Amino acid sequence: MLHADAEWIVSTAEQQQVETLQEKTGLSSIAAKFLVQRSITDIEEVDKFLKAEENQLHDPLLMKDMKKAADRIHRAVENKEKILVFGDYDADGVTSTSLLYTTLREMNAEAGFYVPNRFTEGYGPNEAAFRHAAEEGVTLIITVDTGISAVNEAETAKELNVDLIITDHHEPPPQVPDGYAVINPKQADCTYPFKELAGVGVAFKLSQALTGKLPEEFYDLAAVGTIADLVPLHGENRVLAVKGLASLKRSLRPGLAALLKRAGAEQSEITEETVGFLIGPRLNAAGRLDSADPAVELLLSRDPEEAEDLSAMIDDLNKERQTIVKEIAEEAEAMVEEQGVPSVIVVAKEGWNPGVIGIVASRLVEKFYRPAIVLSLQPEEGKAKGSARSIAGFDMFQSLSSMRELLPHFGGHPMAAGLTMKMEDVEELQSRLIRLADETMSEDDWKKKLHVDLSVGIEEISVGTIQDLSRMAPFGIGNPAPKVLLQETTVEQAKCIGSSQDHLKLTLTDEDHSHALDAIGFRMGNKMKQLSPLAKLSAVGKLSINEWNGRVKPQLIVEDMKVSEWQLFDYRGDQRYGKEEAPGRTIITFQENTDTSRLPRSWNLLSVLSPEKVSESLAEVRYAVLYDLPETISQIETVMRSMKHVEQVDAVFYEKEDYFFTALPEREQFKWFYAFMQKRKTFDFNKHAEDLARHKGWNKNAVSFICRVFSELEFVKINDGIVTLEENPEKKDLSESHTYQKHIQKSRIQQELCYSTFRSLKKQLDAMMKDGSAEMQKTEPVGGNRNGF
Repeated sequence: MLHADAEWIVSTAEQQQVETLQEKTGLSSIAAKFLVQRSITDIEEVDKFLKAEENQLHDPLLMKDMKKAADRIHRAVENKEKILVFGDYDADGVTSTSLLYTTLREMNAEAGFYVPNRFTEGYGPNEAAFRHAAEEGVTLIITVDTGISAVNEAETAKELNVDLIITDHHEPPPQVPDGYAVINPKQADCTYPFKELAGVGVAFKLSQALTGKLPEEFYDLAAVGTIADLVPLHGENRVLAVKGLASLKRSLRPGLAALLKRAGAEQSEITEETVGFLIGPRLNAAGRLDSADPAVELLLSRDPEEAEDLSAMIDDLNKERQTIVKEIAEEAEAMVEEQGVPSVIVVAKEGWNPGVIGIVASRLVEKFYRPAIVLSLQPEEGKAKGSARSIAGFDMFQSLSSMRELLPHFGGHPMAAGLTMKMEDVEELQSRLIRLADETMSEDDWKKKLHVDLSVGIEEISVGTIQDLSRMAPFGIGNPAPKVLLQETTVEQAKCIGSSQDHLKLTLTDEDHSHALDAIGFRMGNKMKQLSPLAKLSAVGKLSINEWNGRVKPQLIVEDMKVSEWQLFDYRGDQRYGKEEAPGRTIITFQENTDTSRLPRSWNLLSVLSPEKVSESLAEVRYAVLYDLPETISQIETVMRSMKHVEQVDAVFYEKEDYFFTALPEREQFKWFYAFMQKRKTFDFNKHAEDLARHKGWNKNAVSFICRVFSELEFVKINDGIVTLEENPEKKDLSESHTYQKHIQKSRIQQELCYSTFRSLKKQLDAMMKDGSAEMQKTEPVGGNRNGF
């Protein structure tokens, strides 16, 4: 067996609905299954989903305080008031800042922008920044992607006679700031139809309300911020993402063009993954390690040379960020493993960069599947600043909300949050979270889940079907890329690839080998040794198109895999077996005094000279090593039948003497030697055996074998190498000789177990395991008659 890393939750689609949708839309079966599984079956809904037209966007004035805010901004523009756009330092924040700042400048407003420094100012609006702005003559501050928790800062703005307009999308706290206008669709008293906009989506809506037109020129920024912030990609977010990705493919701002070039991406191939994995992380890197201003300036730049310089700086910061994340993640993982994995992970250390600990928290969740909080300790201030990430079933925002007295500053979502707290409260926070998790989480909640959209056959997969599925993009939160399940395929070929041989390349086929599909498991190279050639592999992953040297082929990007049946691994004749440590192996030996000294001492040794006496021990074996050959076929049948829970069998079948390739003397040879003895009466084996063998063209071992058989049958006596004929021996068949029978039996066993093909051996052992009676080849003993000599 090969165990999956997660529990697979497989969705099903009603076949009649699938067929009906296929007929009405012309979509492939896989694409139709995808829509049915997501309850998109009405033709109008399907059309709406696939086209994502602008008429699906709502009137921005439906949002609470939007008109009030727009009127105030217009008044400020007319009166030449100084306006400050106060942003955030992540990708959503810098795109929001760039979008609204550009809108205001195009309205001829006296506007500037300000993004706080994560390290010196922390998250969100702050009093010092507001006071400095007032000193500079600012009378209107507009926040983007931040501010919904800025209760104290709103009071400061009032004190300074500065009007504060808050635009945000994060979960509102119990007390909403008393700003001039607060625009956030998540407010309980906001009736706006769509609640899931990113910060840049709210800024896009404000821009539309200010200009009275759809700001199509900002679709690109809206898409980048929306996708990078991991908000659900349905409803308006889907429209913004679709239109934005199309805009990015048509025309790029100098800054994004330079950034894509640095990332090695092609404009014509931009997808949501380009944004999520290349653009977003680079825009985030500036604010994670230093000021986010360069990221804003990059998006605002119209000078290609300036954009090139800024992109180089940001790309370098991203590389540095990757190094720092790796180092902190390794430290954090070691701390968790040292203390044991609790219900809620909380790790903290002085010197950890607070700009990247959110990524580290995500890594911990991915590895341990536990909610995780990573904190950077700052002893000089007595504070701990951190990021939280969660798992399904544990609402991090609500959980932290229940202990606000420990958290003077925090905000976020059910799956993620940011927080600042006193260092001395860290242990108390973890204790409360663990208690809360233990009280509210079931045992099943702690198991990692992998939701599978479609169960498909290899024959259904083609370039055309994948292109059909691509019409469902962009994929992300709320509209995840469809995961498909291929059940019990045959692994036709498997190999490790990549410079470090850490990726797994597979060729999968259906049962009759009429269809094949390439599959790639990134960072799954370690599973190569856990995968037997004839295993029936089930795999979950995402379908994609691979273009290489002009060839276009479908492929599966594997996310998880499993083999549900026991697996056989062939180590027959491998003299190096046992050199590599592998935990949990049970060495099964059938013979006395078999030398197992070269095998790891940690392995369990189980002698089964009488398998039925150790059947209880065999029943618990999961990883078995069949190390030597049984004396009889029934021995190995009993062993295989007794291993009720075996997952892997390593076939070694070590044997010092080779019977199969040592020919059994023919009947005519026995007859000749007996006639020879009748004439000679005695024969000195030590002196004349080699001469006799050379004369007859035999092997000396054949002469020795014949002599031993005749001795056992009491045809001759052997004393110190002198073979003497018995007078009037009783007639006996050759098969009555133990030596003769042993050779036949050992030869047959070696033929079936040592020299059979891998496929044949697996079939034999399978049969033994299922009913205890293998379909062994019937080998008639040579000379097997009752005529005697």
